[in-house]
Amino acid sequence: RNAGDYIFYTDWAWTSFVVFSISQSTMLAVGAVYYMLFTGVPGTATYYATIMTIYTWVAKGAWFALGYPYDFIVVPVWIPSAMLLDLTYWATRRNKHAVIIIGGTLVGLSFPLFNMVNLLLIRDPLEVAFKYPRPTLPAYMTPIEPQVGKFYNSPVALGSGAGAVLTVPMTALGAKLNTWTYRWMAALNSST
Repeated sequence: RNAGDYIFYTDWAWTSFVVFSISQSTMLAVGAVYYMLFTGVPGTATYYATIMTIYTWVAKGAWFALGYPYDFIVVPVWIPSAMLLDLTYWATRRNKHAVIIIGGTLVGLSFPLFNMVNLLLIRDPLEVAFKYPRPTLPAYMTPIEPQVGKFYNSPVALGSGAGAVLTVPMTALGAKLNTWTYRWMAALNSST
């Protein structure tokens, strides 16, 4: 039984790392650039990432309440990647297009690297397997076997590669949402 639990926790660590690297780097790119361009102040992206980090502490508590080991549930490292986005905006003298191309790429490449700290610090999956047998999950919650071997066995390379490709269009989306926000504000103000 414990061997199956060990595989479960190993798969969980690797699969969730790749999936979360891609999904959370894109979430960070959209939200951080949206607020930063809205305020026009470099530093706003880091502020946004700090708020998101606090939200993920709450999410970690929710997973723990469901019976998962507390030191195996990681909080994503949002802040350093957001700092790179802020730095790009500041260094390019508030150039929106530079933020989309350079900042978006930096977020996608750096987020999985900073999150690698989480994989280094979590408790060994074998130890976790003995102390916490797998929680019984419904079929739709069962983790998918990770296919990391196809990518030279590196979840960081897979996360960074996919992240860097996807964060640029997502950063552009955040900037475009900003344009729409100003239009909505103008439409609302003109109608009163």
